[in-house]
Amino acid sequence: MVPVRNLIIIGFGGLGKEVHWLAARLGVNVRGFLDDNPDLLGAKFCTATVLGNVSNWEIYSDCEFIIAIGNPRVRKKIREAMLAHGVPQFATLIDPSAVVDLSQVSVGEGSLICAGTTCTVEINIGAHVVINPSCSIAHEVIIKDFVTLAPMVAVSGNVHIECLAEIGTGSCVRQGLDLGAGSMLGMGSVLTKNIPESELFYGNPAKYIRAWE
Repeated sequence: MVPVRNLIIIGFGGLGKEVHWLAARLGVNVRGFLDDNPDLLGAKFCTATVLGNVSNWEIYSDCEFIIAIGNPRVRKKIREAMLAHGVPQFATLIDPSAVVDLSQVSVGEGSLICAGTTCTVEINIGAHVVINPSCSIAHEVIIKDFVTLAPMVAVSGNVHIECLAEIGTGSCVRQGLDLGAGSMLGMGSVLTKNIPESELFYGNPAKYIRAWE
């Protein structure tokens, strides 16, 4: 991957601050944050300030961007809104402590792999995916665009995770399963069967709870 020189972080929440920390570990200069909450204008974290709302991104078109929003649907809407007004360049950030061999793992634009995560072999990670700290992803896993893995998720081999799916903190996914588009696996769950599109599963073993929108 080409090194990122100047970065704008979209979102001034907890994940945005963690991305700032990650960027510092990579030696990436953070130009600032963009956030649509008007009360945050001028707010500061370390050396970076909230410069304006997301629609101001074109002012900083010489920078790369990363959307540091945990909710996959919100992340997708922000990307679409930005693309309606130009062609922003999205950064891909991988923490230096993550074990990710890019000859075995493909990672799409705008994706984030946090500290302590391990990815093994023949893994395909899509665009604008957020993989939080200390996740484990085994062989031949496919993770589509806008997926969120919370901290300490364990994904066994040959799992397919469709677009906009979410997996909660500390959850485990058995080998060979499919998680449908827009689905959610709740925190601390053990998944032993497929999750259909837009459904919430939770528990050990995880069971259907309700539709997830």
